[in-house]
Amino acid sequence: MLKRLSFLCAALIALAACSHNGSDSSAPQPAPAQTSAPAAPASATKPAPASTVQAPAAGSTAAASASTAAAPAAASTAAAATQKPTQPFVDNGKWVEGKNYFTIEPQQPTGNPDKIAVTEAFSYACPACNAFHTTADQIEKSLPSNAVMTYLPVSFRSDENFPLFQRAYYAAKALGVAEKAHDAIYDAVWKTGELASDDLTTGRPKPQSAWPTIDDVAKFYAKYGVDPKQFVAVANSFSVNTQMKRADDMVKAYGVDGTPSIIVNGKYRFTPGSAGGYAQSIELTQWLIAKEAAGK
Repeated sequence: MLKRLSFLCAALIALAACSHNGSDSSAPQPAPAQTSAPAAPASATKPAPASTVQAPAAGSTAAASASTAAAPAAASTAAAATQKPTQPFVDNGKWVEGKNYFTIEPQQPTGNPDKIAVTEAFSYACPACNAFHTTADQIEKSLPSNAVMTYLPVSFRSDENFPLFQRAYYAAKALGVAEKAHDAIYDAVWKTGELASDDLTTGRPKPQSAWPTIDDVAKFYAKYGVDPKQFVAVANSFSVNTQMKRADDMVKAYGVDGTPSIIVNGKYRFTPGSAGGYAQSIELTQWLIAKEAAGK
């Protein structure tokens, strides 16, 4: 009984942290709350649930120039060994367009023409993404051989230090350490507090003067063999600035209004809340891959 109470308390704390700047209350538990983008004009994509605020959609031309911003993370040998064939597409009415998932119009290029790209729009500074990231890992491991996982860091919550972590992701990617440090950086933000912008004891934001900087992030990546000075130089480079701008264009083109969001092949978008939970997110991803592969 005590163990169960402890678990419920921990879950409530996690949900409260995820919803402190906006939640997705439309889904049944255990679906996580969603960190929402700031209010913006309505987009051209199909509407998201009423409980979220939708960001503006950009045209396909902007997204085409952005197609390389969410390049796939390299699959590990173990993950590759567990890949399965694409499941047959069967529409039994379980997943409803406009409720569980949303069609992106027009469909956006992904930069992966030979694979069905599954993209997580995320931020290391997002508490809901932290709660979801082990499920995102499971999604990656469950992908069939015709699909690939990609990551799209967002910046739309400057009040929660998202832009810093978007910059850090692209610098780490350029230096070849983004994948190996992916889970560890979540821990540095949400467990050890090494890179936290919130006070983990109170759950309240720190003063901005106490937020981690790119130099602090560079020290973190030094654990993975990266020279801190080199990391800072790459993080502030023209190349990384360009990738950040392209990522912002992709977020708008995909109609992403909160994190975490999953995009399947630049055509379908959903959140763990609209899917109905974490396990359902894995199932819906697989179903949408099958739907796309079948040309439905």
